[in-house]
Amino acid sequence: MHIADADRAFSGSIPQFYERHLVPLIFAPYADDLAERVRRLAPLRVLEVAAGTGVLTRRLAQILDPRAGIIATDLNPPMLAHAAAMGTSRPVSWQQADAQQLPFADGDFDVVVCQFGAMFFPDRPLAFAEARRVLRDGGHFLFSVWDRIECNGFADAVTAAMATVFPEDPPMFLARLPHGYHDPVRITKELRQGGFGAAPEFFVVRARSHADDAREVARAYCLGTPLRNEIEARDAARLEAATDAAAVQIAARFGPGPVSAPIQALVVAVRRRDGAAAGIPAA
Repeated sequence: MHIADADRAFSGSIPQFYERHLVPLIFAPYADDLAERVRRLAPLRVLEVAAGTGVLTRRLAQILDPRAGIIATDLNPPMLAHAAAMGTSRPVSWQQADAQQLPFADGDFDVVVCQFGAMFFPDRPLAFAEARRVLRDGGHFLFSVWDRIECNGFADAVTAAMATVFPEDPPMFLARLPHGYHDPVRITKELRQGGFGAAPEFFVVRARSHADDAREVARAYCLGTPLRNEIEARDAARLEAATDAAAVQIAARFGPGPVSAPIQALVVAVRRRDGAAAGIPAA
């Protein structure tokens, strides 16, 4: 599997491990935060892109105005199928869609929202242009990205562990993709390339990640993310050894029993303003 494909392949048993382990470990608190930001905008038409297994979708369904329509999309059918099977507190429209080629009309939504998906878009300016296209004038685009890996204790520990198992070619998925897109200058430039003329706002959101033990965290990252694909591409027989090494590294940093580590993300908010965006060239 090509590295770009492996980075985005949430297939096989990954959706189940992702939902069972990673969602409570790192995604749930950010879903609460992002959904509340959307709620304060009082939208009646909401599009979620890169919905994954639906952690943000479920929270949106709980707290948005009952009149608000929600469409949740993802590129990966296994993730979307898992999300739909889990269900929501009220009807949501689930639809497979590429964020870079959205199958919706111009100006169709009040809010486009994406939790931890922008890092995975192969062409982010194109995806941002699509988000802008389907927003009405004055609509809002909100998305979250992980901050640098050094600010996220468990991910940093797992990445360090990979170098002990594969010293000549350590899997760097976590540092390269989930934690590789956090520079406000770069994000602003790519939003401008996508046609957003208004200056984006950046919010640092800090939380803590908790688990019963180090092994639980190691399994979440090594079995519930595309890091698994990188490990297996090097030596499938060493997946268990890599998971063990991650558990050892986490225990060494955060203790052998119940573990807790800092997590940090950025929420980016930008508004479509047709007048402000007019005439801005691609940088």
